[in-house]
Amino acid sequence: MNSLSLFGVRLFCLVVGYAFGMFQTAVLYGRLKGVDIRKVGSGNAGTTNTLRVLGTKAGFIVLFGDMIKCIFAIFLTGFVFKQMFGSEVYTSYNYFLKIYTAAGCVLGHDFPFFLKFKGGKGIAVTSGYIIATGTPFVVVGLLAFLIPFNITHYVSLGSLCLYTCFFIQLIVEGQTGICKMAIDAMPQGIRIEMYIVAFLMTVLAFYQHRTNIQKLLSGNERKTYLFKKNKID
Repeated sequence: MNSLSLFGVRLFCLVVGYAFGMFQTAVLYGRLKGVDIRKVGSGNAGTTNTLRVLGTKAGFIVLFGDMIKCIFAIFLTGFVFKQMFGSEVYTSYNYFLKIYTAAGCVLGHDFPFFLKFKGGKGIAVTSGYIIATGTPFVVVGLLAFLIPFNITHYVSLGSLCLYTCFFIQLIVEGQTGICKMAIDAMPQGIRIEMYIVAFLMTVLAFYQHRTNIQKLLSGNERKTYLFKKNKID
């Protein structure tokens, strides 16, 4: 593929991802329940705030909705790319498509223009991306989130551990191919570009959690429990 084609692919994936990302599951579900999720609890339009405000069932519905929108976006961009360039080229650039689509989806989720750029923090969306990336990433991602969360009950800590581990694993897998996935089949320059995008996504996740990080450091972060009533500020 030439540089012009790759530019178009990047732009297409970002735009499709952003469009899917703007589907605000928490806002829509909250409206069905007569609640503006952005005006209660932490004001965040994401899984954790929904869980705290509307309960565990609502939290899991929003989690599923935010994951599936990213998976659908990745499926769509992959399908279009395969029709345009063929299966062989698609196999070589599969993970490249996924990460740009996921990046667009996170941006659409975090900064939806029709909600004055006030959305969520992108963790559930990223979880959908991890599911679409493959089983080894899902296993590591689950452990990276669940171990710190079950020990501390801090969702923010588990979320940041999830992102950090995914970024590290992507580089390790891309450079060593230890899980025998298609990442190591891509040109080295494309792999490095993937690492840069993943790094920027990780930086954004930490930025979106900057208040949570301050509370973690000061010992004032709220704990979250899945099957008992959570305290709402």
